[in-house]
Amino acid sequence: MRFEPGRVILHRHFHGHRIGLLKTAVVVSDDERGLLLWVPRGAPMLDRKTVDDRGLRAMPFSEWLVADTKLWEVVWSGPSLLKWLPRGADHSVWWFRDEQGRFARWYVNLEETGVRWDDGHVAGVDIVDQDLDIVVAPDLSWRWKDEEEFVERLAYPGDYWVADEAAVRAEGERVVKLIEAGSFPFDGTWCEFEPDPAWTVPDAVPSGWDRPRER
Repeated sequence: MRFEPGRVILHRHFHGHRIGLLKTAVVVSDDERGLLLWVPRGAPMLDRKTVDDRGLRAMPFSEWLVADTKLWEVVWSGPSLLKWLPRGADHSVWWFRDEQGRFARWYVNLEETGVRWDDGHVAGVDIVDQDLDIVVAPDLSWRWKDEEEFVERLAYPGDYWVADEAAVRAEGERVVKLIEAGSFPFDGTWCEFEPDPAWTVPDAVPSGWDRPRER
């Protein structure tokens, strides 16, 4: 399954079987290397938080597990974002920009390989976020992110959606080798990317967003 450039799709992050985050994105390209997505400022999103508007990282994981939550309708408020999901890999790479639209840093999101789906009127790609991440500066210096949260949640094997800590860390280490070597995609590719001015996203998340997670 491949998506046509310019098509709007839903990038859904799951916590187990529940949507934790949903971004509306435009397909830039979809080829043998993977799926490249553009998330413009103002793109509609859904973000799971407690009913009193607290995020997952605002509380211990033990409290989150029993809290009443809902999906809040929000928008992507940061500078427009480029995201690449390499085919068959358990991570994605994001290109963050500053307020002037200049490349600022890479962000490696460790996640289960994306699974695509297409219902005709709406399509998307589903991932399970594995929480541990890597932040990469333009000079290729890097650091782990959210390692404390990752370790905390692993202490709840009956509830946490990550089952194999070693596999997650091994994937991160594989990406670190690419970073330190300055290899693709950390070689400047797409750092100067400009979207097609004709691309648009809807004002709200399209209907059908709540379909079951694709396996």
